[in-house]
Formats: sequence, C-alpha cells, structure tokens
Amino acid sequence: MAELPGYFRYCLNTGKLVLLAILVSGGVVLQILACALYNNWWPMITAITYVLLPMPLLFFAGSESSLFSESDSRWVNATKFLTGASAVGSIAIPTILKHSGVIGWGALAMEFSSFFVFVLAMMCYIRMNGEDDYSIL
Repeated sequence: MAELPGYFRYCLNTGKLVLLAILVSGGVVLQILACALYNNWWPMITAITYVLLPMPLLFFAGSESSLFSESDSRWVNATKFLTGASAVGSIAIPTILKHSGVIGWGALAMEFSSFFVFVLAMMCYIRMNGEDDYSIL
C-alpha cells in the first residue's frame, strides 16, 4: 500500500474500523435479542465468556512471539489454553441451557449467530493488525 496516497490509506483504515464496529455492535444486538425476544435472560451468561475471552491475551501474551506459532513459553501456552477454554464455553453454555430446557431453539440460534459474528469480528481484527506496523498480536 505504499504507492497509495496517505489520505486514501487513512480512508481505507477508517472503513475497516467502521466494519469492525458494525460487526461487534451486531453481535451485541443479537446477544440482547436472544434474551429479550424470548423473555428469558439466561443466555446473557455467555456475555461473561465474551468479556473473559481477551483477558488471557491481555495479561499473559507477550509481544515477542506470535500466538499462532510454536512456543516454549509456559505463559504463552497458558494463554492459548485459557483462550480456547473460554471460546469453547461460549458455545457450550447455550448448548447446555438448551439441553436442560431453559432456553428454546430460537434463542440458541441467536446465541450461535452472535458468537459467529464476534468470531468474524475477531478474525477481521487479527487480519487488520497483520497489515499494520503497530500490531498487538
């Protein structure tokens, strides 16, 4: 992108940021609708896992190595494990609630669609950071 003018690159980066904001907002709206439409607020428990999901990355991941590469560091391995466990919990909690009869099929479908919108937003964020010079991951 070095051949593009600065104002054009800034406009593209702003558009990417807007896309991320729309995706995250859509995931939050789906999460709230899964509760409000069916008058059952138990599915909101999965919002806890959405908050806990980035915490291991913030606390334990160092900037010296990528999370996608092989590592000998125990902290990086613990980060990968805790992030994976939280991601599995984001799918398992609505499934357990449906199996126990607490929520219906519609709320389960909205919970899963909210999860996949959040995953799409995270993948877009990782892709965006891979292109920038000031990458976190």
